Amino acid sequence: MKLLFVADPLESFKTHKDSTFAMMREAARRGHTLMACEPKDLRWQRGEPVMGFVRDITLTGRSGYGVKDWFEAAQQAPDERPQPLHAVDAVIMRKDPPFDSEYFYATHLLGQAEREGARVFNKPAALRDHPEKLAILEFPQFIGPTLVTRDAADVKRFHAEHHDIICKPLDGMGGMGIFRVGPDGLNLGSITETLNRDGAQTLMVQKYLPEIVKGDKRVLVIGGKPVPFALARIPQGTEIRGNLAAGGKGVAQPLSEADRSIAEALGPVLAERGLLLVGLDVIGDRLTEINVTSPTGFAEITAQTGFDVAAMFVDALEAALGARP
Repeated sequence: MKLLFVADPLESFKTHKDSTFAMMREAARRGHTLMACEPKDLRWQRGEPVMGFVRDITLTGRSGYGVKDWFEAAQQAPDERPQPLHAVDAVIMRKDPPFDSEYFYATHLLGQAEREGARVFNKPAALRDHPEKLAILEFPQFIGPTLVTRDAADVKRFHAEHHDIICKPLDGMGGMGIFRVGPDGLNLGSITETLNRDGAQTLMVQKYLPEIVKGDKRVLVIGGKPVPFALARIPQGTEIRGNLAAGGKGVAQPLSEADRSIAEALGPVLAERGLLLVGLDVIGDRLTEINVTSPTGFAEITAQTGFDVAAMFVDALEAALGARP
């Protein structure tokens, strides 16, 4: 099959932990043809299908910390080859957040490519319909006390009720912009003003879950089914954030009963909507986020447990495309 990955610049990949690289490596092992481009390389013009200006790539077999020559490309910028998206077997959208205006526009171009016959994973409309912080609101039975508001008085009231809270922006990633406010309420007003920009921007407030000391667990769901191991991202030192980008330590562990219950309840629902790969964030037994843009954790789980997450992903992709029974 011909697979086109829409991703960040290939030269930026950290192959020792990059989940998109793990997908590519498994797909190449099975004999699939690889192409890559960035969202900026997508184009539509009246009378033509959506095009991607792509590089045809092969893997060199080299990977690991600091390795840059992990691929060879038949084309180099600015001489990428024009490729109609409907003429490949699958387009795999793996651009990292932020989900900004350009990401939003890219999903609309990919949506037009779908109307022309392209198969896109995750489905562009589903990417738009499941903002990673707000998607949990659909499943209140699995989440802890949560508030979404612009209003500083609402935040103050929530703190008075729950005493120990987490405030975070809706467009953050990698733990960016997350604040904890304890029972003394120290700096609550300043933090709220910073995040809500004096009422101009919405933020999310959640009751602090002390189970975070055991890890903010990433539960991967592929084709509606949970990977049997979660990656617990454990805060280090005085840090409250478990995100790997914020210095958290990733420890793979078998799914807990609560992890599995949440994943099995949400997995089929999200898969039916066109979300082939989802990353559920769970603290203790509470769902905190639903990640759909470019969930990670493949390399860490595989290295620590031996369970081949990339193989499960490519199995699900092939099944979705009708390439496997």
